[in-house]
Amino acid sequence: MKIGDKVRFVSEVGGGIISGFQGKNNEVVLVQDEDGFDIPMARKEVVVIDTDDYNIAKVDTMGRKQQNTPKAPIQEEEEPDIADLPITFKAKPTERRNGDKLNVFLGFVPQNIKEISNTLFDAYLINDSNYYLSYTYMCAEGANWRVRQHGEIEPNTKFYLEEFDRSSLNEIEHVAVQLVAYKLDKTFMLKPAINVLLRIDMVKFYKLHTFQSSIFFEEPALTYDIVKDDAPVHQMFIDAKQIQEALLKKPETPKSQPARTNVEKALGGYGIVKKGIVEVDLHIDSLLDDTTGMQPKDMLEQQMDVFRKTMDAYRKRTDSKLVFIHGKGEGVLRNTILKELKAKYKGCIWQDASFREYGFGATMIIIK
Repeated sequence: MKIGDKVRFVSEVGGGIISGFQGKNNEVVLVQDEDGFDIPMARKEVVVIDTDDYNIAKVDTMGRKQQNTPKAPIQEEEEPDIADLPITFKAKPTERRNGDKLNVFLGFVPQNIKEISNTLFDAYLINDSNYYLSYTYMCAEGANWRVRQHGEIEPNTKFYLEEFDRSSLNEIEHVAVQLVAYKLDKTFMLKPAINVLLRIDMVKFYKLHTFQSSIFFEEPALTYDIVKDDAPVHQMFIDAKQIQEALLKKPETPKSQPARTNVEKALGGYGIVKKGIVEVDLHIDSLLDDTTGMQPKDMLEQQMDVFRKTMDAYRKRTDSKLVFIHGKGEGVLRNTILKELKAKYKGCIWQDASFREYGFGATMIIIK
């Protein structure tokens, strides 16, 4: 032992630093405690626990000498590879032009398109907008719903939802997607919360041609619209039972028929008055319910018969406007009408009807 060694007491709790020795043979050790007081202790009641001289053997709690053990060399810590460090910085998503309208899709991608009958499928939620989306992806279980995934999707990102096989197809036949759109650290136009119900056609997962190329995936994919230009998509569900009931149901006959106008009476029900203009549709399927067995010349004669009845009914009504809808076709009916006008109705004025209202296939006649 020497002055400065750290010691502790064998039979008592405590210890300190050796500050000196007393007695003829230094049999008393003065141990300075934490408060600065010297405590005299018999040498045999003190054991060294630390020293500045590593060549001095230490004594264990039983008073036995320990073998001098060289201290292990201090190993320098290696600097970690930059590639192994975790990413702590993340750039903010970049907004794109015309991306402030919500466009969201649900995508299904086969993992191996070449083995469509055995492959697994991956489901993605695609956010094609400048908004963050808080989403909930659910499937129906009877009358209730179960959440399959929920979280947040960054702008202009496709987000992996899950992997499934054919045995799970029945679970996702009816799915619901709920969305709340927002932007971070900036102002934005408020979008309403969205709730869309989708019916996934299970048959499509067995057909190769239903998986088409897409701008969102390198592989062929089956995509369903959820939101299109801010408008939630509403699927039309057709129930086979309802269709059968509608077909078997007898149409109700109205108790009273509205009286026909004078124009309809004169034309046998062919003319319709709109904004002071008499419109007559000369398409053969508008004039006859059945054309079975009729030749083109017979159909043309039927159409011209309606034309003549209309002209005769309005021949004495000056400034009356008549529009005959004959269609574009090969121009046979139109040319026949023009010949008839030149031969029998020379006092009338005719021209092409409004293109915006009727396209190319109508002629307007003004009675003079």
